[in-house]
This record gives sequence, structure tokens and C-alpha cells, in this order.
Amino acid sequence: MLEHLWINYEETAAIILFGVGFTTLLFQKNLIRKLIGMNIMDTGTFLFLASMGYIDGRKAPIIVDGVQEASVYINPVPAGLVLTGIVVSVSVTAIMLALSVRLYKRYHTLNLDEVYILSGHREEDR
Repeated sequence: MLEHLWINYEETAAIILFGVGFTTLLFQKNLIRKLIGMNIMDTGTFLFLASMGYIDGRKAPIIVDGVQEASVYINPVPAGLVLTGIVVSVSVTAIMLALSVRLYKRYHTLNLDEVYILSGHREEDR
């Protein structure tokens, strides 16, 4: 069992990154720390997709020397998904940071429990 983890070390690292990001997202109360956790989860997902798309011994899908057989090249779809995901992740991070700045200007804290209380909700309403 342990040797399978070492053989597939990219997938193991991706799962560990996803787990660290998920626990950070779940247990932290600070909004910036939650955002960092979300980005760590994204990184784990991108690493997993990229490692699944790579096939040892094959080349990038660029036709060189007239070789057009599909068995010589890797599938470009996972790489395209990873690039698209990175663009979406950066956009979501930018929006979340902008909303965090607005939230801080209004409540002077990024602790979500304090924001909930300051927004007019009582502790018993939870």
C-alpha cells in the first residue's frame, strides 16, 4: 500500500493539498485564511488534473516530423481544463479579495463570527 503512494506521488501530493485546503476552509474563521485555503484546494485539484493528463513517454500534441498518430501524443484536454481553471480561480480570488476589503471597511474585522454578530444577528439565532 505504501509503495503505491510513492509511485503515484503527484496524486498523493494533490490529495494532501486538497485536504489541507479543505480543513483550512472549514475550520478558520478569518476570511483571508479561508481564501488561502480555497486557493490551496484549487492547487491540489489542478495538480491532480495535470498529473492525470500526463502519460510517460508521450509528447506534447505538436506535430513534428509529420507524425500524426494520436498514440504518440498526450491528451491536451486536461491541460486546457487546468489553464481554464487557473483563470477562473484567479478571477474568483480577485473578487473575494475585493469583497473582503469592502467587508473590512464596513465592520472593521474579517472574523466571520464577529461580522455575523455586528450585522445585527443575535448569537441565539444561529
